[in-house]
Amino acid sequence: MTAPTELIERLDSHNQSHLLRWWDELSAQERQHLQTEISAVDFPLLESVLLKSKNNDSATESVPRADIAVAPQSLVCQPASAEDTSAWEAARIIGGDLLAGGKIAVITVAGGQGSRLGFDHPKGMFPIGPVTDRTLFQIFAEQIQAKRIECGAAIPWLIMTSSATHQETVDFFKANQFFGLASDTVHFFPQGSMPAADAETGKLLMSTNHSLCLSPDGHGGLVTALQSSGLLQKLESQGIEHVFYHQVDNPTVIICDPALIGLHQQHDSQLTTNVVRKVSPMEKMGVLADVNGKLEIIEYSEMTEAQASRTDDSGNGLFWAGNTAIHIFSLAFFKELSEDGCLLELHLANKKVPHLNDSGQMVQPDAPNAFKFERFIFDALPLAKRSLVVEGDRQREFNPVKNAEGSDSPATSKAALIRIYTEWLSSLGHEIAEGTPVEISPLIATDASQLSARLKAGEVTVESLTGQM
Repeated sequence: MTAPTELIERLDSHNQSHLLRWWDELSAQERQHLQTEISAVDFPLLESVLLKSKNNDSATESVPRADIAVAPQSLVCQPASAEDTSAWEAARIIGGDLLAGGKIAVITVAGGQGSRLGFDHPKGMFPIGPVTDRTLFQIFAEQIQAKRIECGAAIPWLIMTSSATHQETVDFFKANQFFGLASDTVHFFPQGSMPAADAETGKLLMSTNHSLCLSPDGHGGLVTALQSSGLLQKLESQGIEHVFYHQVDNPTVIICDPALIGLHQQHDSQLTTNVVRKVSPMEKMGVLADVNGKLEIIEYSEMTEAQASRTDDSGNGLFWAGNTAIHIFSLAFFKELSEDGCLLELHLANKKVPHLNDSGQMVQPDAPNAFKFERFIFDALPLAKRSLVVEGDRQREFNPVKNAEGSDSPATSKAALIRIYTEWLSSLGHEIAEGTPVEISPLIATDASQLSARLKAGEVTVESLTGQM
């Protein structure tokens, strides 16, 4: 059976007719699958990105961003005086009012798997609780439930998955009764996929005789996924004005932090970013900086040690503001970003991509052979007319699980949770022996003052928090 004329002509016009080389061998279902994948490809967009990259490679290199960047100018630092503390408290009240008014939603980016942790499941299912093995998803769910109870309003929770994690994530929530949350307040939506193109020819690669080599389109794919899923319109209809954004790997994130939300509102910011101080100039963290008057992120891989160590006239390091991937977006800004498909730039990543060769044999390349296409959410920063950088408390707010061992590992993240909970108890006069595991569910307390009230009321005991009951 011959392929549809329209499909043949479309592929011929973009030099991609090889995608139909096995058409005659396919079943009707396989043909439909291939045609559906091809129909989703924006060939002119991919061609323009490949051409732009080629032209950039041949052009004279411009001045590196790290040589002209300066520290963020629109910045709120951690309180250092009584006046600062008072200002943060005022912002916290404003943020609390927005939460109570039902104006805030949460987005958790959870498309990744725990492969680097030796965990063959969605990363959000990784057990991280020091006593109970609570998963990342459960910790976030309990934070959201606690915040809903505290502010007396609904807080919609949107979880962006990927094709690799979507169904298992949904099944996990169902098996755990959504951790006590009403199922109609938790929304799952997969990010999009993009095809891989041969680095030499630009031709799309195939993983089977009826499937393209597809991969997730990056966390910046959130913009198009929100739009295409209908969730952007749903949030607007529910009166949501701002969205708290975070990634799934950080169990100590303070979800819906009212101070951060309040500062975002006070500064009429379209996009507010939480940052923490880097421990050293060469720490592997992207940094927030102003480049030609626009707020941007400069990746650590872009900077030499000399560039990363640049200082201002006072001798202070310029690139201290490490990216935590915690943001507040105005919903109106999300709508702007989704115009004309997506305003975020599409980037190329040169990767090793297994694929079928012309003979139908699977090729496992030894070196990068193809380009993957992806978008980054932080590319929204320079597009915002009004943005804000807020310094967070690193010890309290940023302890991600990224590596199997060493820094940012399960061991360091669990240790941080234990330290935080132990500090709460110590501040209330309860000394905990060193090495004692401590875990406090967000449903019990999200800070020391809440914990104090629970202990005084006899609703919880120190022994129960250390697994000694």
